[in-house]
Amino acid sequence: MSRPRLLNRDEASSGPTLDRELLVRIHDVMVKARVLEERLIQMYKQGHGFFWIGGPGEEAFNVPLGLLMKKGQGLDYDYLHAHYRQSATLLALGEEPIGAMRQMKNTASDPYSGGRNFAGHFSKKEWNIAPVSSPIEVQYSIAPGTAMAQKRHGGDGITIVTGGDAGTAEGDFATCLVWSSRPANPLPILIIVTNNKWGISTSADGQHGETNVADRGRAFNIRSKTINGNDPIESYNELKEAMEYVRKERKPFLLEARVSRLYGHSSASGANFVGNEMDCLKEFEAKLEKEGVLTRQQMDELRNRYTEDMAASARLVREEPLPAPETIWNHIFAEKK
Repeated sequence: MSRPRLLNRDEASSGPTLDRELLVRIHDVMVKARVLEERLIQMYKQGHGFFWIGGPGEEAFNVPLGLLMKKGQGLDYDYLHAHYRQSATLLALGEEPIGAMRQMKNTASDPYSGGRNFAGHFSKKEWNIAPVSSPIEVQYSIAPGTAMAQKRHGGDGITIVTGGDAGTAEGDFATCLVWSSRPANPLPILIIVTNNKWGISTSADGQHGETNVADRGRAFNIRSKTINGNDPIESYNELKEAMEYVRKERKPFLLEARVSRLYGHSSASGANFVGNEMDCLKEFEAKLEKEGVLTRQQMDELRNRYTEDMAASARLVREEPLPAPETIWNHIFAEKK
C-alpha cells in the first residue's frame, strides 16, 4: 500500500507533491510555532511580558524556510537577516521555544540579549542568524555584506534576508536591489518580502503602485516571483527552487510571499484575533485530514501536547530573575570595555 501524498493545490497540474514524513514535519512545527505565539500573547495580556510582536499567520512560509536552510556557522552556511515575525523559522531550525518566552519576559536567561531587547529579536551566532533590529528593514542594506563575503569565499552558502511589505518603501530595500544585482558582481542572496498587506495600521492598497512587490525586481534584472505564502506546500517547493537557483547561479532572487496577519501588528494594537484573515494552519490541516495524512484526533493531540509544554515553560520563566543593573554593558559592540 502506497503512502498518502498531498498535492500542491487542489489540481494535479499544480506541481510536485511532498512525502508524508515531510508533510507531518511541516505540520508539527507549524502547530508548535502557533502555540508558542498564542502563549506569548497570553503572557503579555496576563502581565508576564512587556511587549509582543510575532508571526502567527506566517507559519506556512516561515517553517519551510527554516527547514530548507543550510544551518551552521561561517561562510559555507546560510546567513539569515530576519525580521521580528520569524519565530517559526527559528523553531524549524531547531531552536527551543522557551528562548522566545524568556525574551518576552526580559529575563536574565534570555539567550538572545540577556533580557535587554524586544520580543522576536532573535540572534544566534552559531547558526549565522544576524541580530534582528527594531528599526524596520535595515536588514535589507546589511545583508549584501554577508553575500559579498560568500561570493568571494566560494561554495554554495547563501544569504537570506526577510522583511515586510510596508518596509519596502524604505531606502534600505532599494539599496539591497541595487547592490545585489550589479552585472559585474551579482550576489548570492535570496531577498524575501512577506506581504501581509498591512504596515501597522496602514493598508497596502493606498501605498503601493506596483501590482506585486516582486515586480520591482524587473528593473534590476533580478529573477522574481510572487507566491501564496499561506500554502506550506507551495512555499516549500518555491523556496527550494529559489534557493537552488541562488546557490548554483550565485545571483539574487526576489521572492514575495502573500501571508496573513492573524493577531494584528503587535500588542500595541491589542494582539486580538482577526477573524477575516486566512488561517494557514486551519487550511493545511483540512487538506491533511482530507488526504488521510493525519486524523483530526492526531492533530488535536499534538496541539494539546504543545499547549501543555508551553504552559509549563511559561511557569518556569515567570520565576526567573530579570537582568541585574551591572549587566547593562553586556551584549554590545564594545562589551566590557
